[in-house]
Amino acid sequence: MARKEVGFVVTDDYKTWIEEVKNKIRNSQIKASVRINYEMLDLYWNLGVAICEKQNQAKWGDAFLKVMSNDLQKAFPGVSGFSVENLKHIRYWYNFYTNNEKWLQGVTQIESMVKSIPWGHNQRIMYKCKDIDEALFYIQKTMDNNWSRNVLVHQIESDLYARQGKAINNFQVKLPEPQSDLAEQTLKDPYNFDFLALREEYNERELEDALVEQITQFLLELGTGFSFIGKQVEIKVGESNFYIDLLFYHVKLHCYVVVELKTEKFKPEFAGQLNFYVTAVNKNMKDEQDNQTIGILICKDKDDVVAEYSLENISQPIGIAQYELTKVLRKEFKSSLPTIEEIEEGLSE
Repeated sequence: MARKEVGFVVTDDYKTWIEEVKNKIRNSQIKASVRINYEMLDLYWNLGVAICEKQNQAKWGDAFLKVMSNDLQKAFPGVSGFSVENLKHIRYWYNFYTNNEKWLQGVTQIESMVKSIPWGHNQRIMYKCKDIDEALFYIQKTMDNNWSRNVLVHQIESDLYARQGKAINNFQVKLPEPQSDLAEQTLKDPYNFDFLALREEYNERELEDALVEQITQFLLELGTGFSFIGKQVEIKVGESNFYIDLLFYHVKLHCYVVVELKTEKFKPEFAGQLNFYVTAVNKNMKDEQDNQTIGILICKDKDDVVAEYSLENISQPIGIAQYELTKVLRKEFKSSLPTIEEIEEGLSE
């Protein structure tokens, strides 16, 4: 029913129109925010150029930065970013990228990239990354995935740069381009499960349960695009029922992803089992609009040569990686912890 408001009848057509207007305003605000950030970093970059060039020409030491800071803050009292400490950050930022051979190969592209993410992100990247290649990797990932500062730091500290795309797989021969390249980049080796707290002797079901309980952290470790469907997903083949450890859907690859966990060293038969599950999902769950299902086998350990041999005659696209878990509770400590049931009993008394 239409609602009268100051002489105007609010119709469904108006409601649709006003939402479009609001969206345009929001988009403009986002673009303005991005533009403001870019302009600020462009200013910082030019300050870096000026500081470095003057110090090289005049042989000034760091003492002049304090005078420079005072002069800039007096001249521009409403503008932040002119502290001595930030001027040092700016100088380091400029030197980090320009004192490198790669800088000469792609000046415009690199300068544009570093100005496209927030200053706080830039600071963490330049101080935590070993070289310009690693830094540009995290800048691109931040741009692609819109990472917050905390997520960025987590990814750097978990060494995503060294782990991504490193798992043994057969994607290049089993998947068409560009899906094969994108699928390969979704894999890591090893996967870092340090956000879990398991007892010293744990089994696959305990590992699976712990990952599901910490699903937010697990999805972050898997990477952007994974959507969790369920654990121990039942699938019927012929007269038998089988259960997939973990099932996901990848929104960028547009396909199901079967994840199998093994708390022991990789064995060739594990690849055969996962191959069967991937085939079953393709035949029983996959729709016409879905791309080919892929499988990820995550083991406690693996021999890369054995893993490569095992994939030689596998029919489905499969990746094999291992996981690392350093935060394991000692058995005697784990047994001393109260169970959920014991805690509930204590509260009810």
